[in-house]
Amino acid sequence: MPMPPHEIICYAPGCGKPAVFKIAARWSDGVTRELKTYSLSCADCRDVLFDQAMAKKGTCRLTTGETLSEPEVFDLVRGRRDHDLMGGPKPNQPG
Repeated sequence: MPMPPHEIICYAPGCGKPAVFKIAARWSDGVTRELKTYSLSCADCRDVLFDQAMAKKGTCRLTTGETLSEPEVFDLVRGRRDHDLMGGPKPNQPG
């Protein structure tokens, strides 16, 4: 019998609301591709957590052959893997 889905909570301290976004950047080492997750966020905390992700991205060190894109906001969709998620515009910018 499958386990019931658990609620994913926003990463913002003290928030406690359900997360609806993944804030992540596309990472690759030239062979493997994946999303580097910075935060899971509710709609209210998205902009603050996105700004934090941009600051964290600036401190990442990459080795030869690695690439890391700018953070994006992805809709968090239950049952979808990272490579199936669609990124959107940066917060506070037209789509």
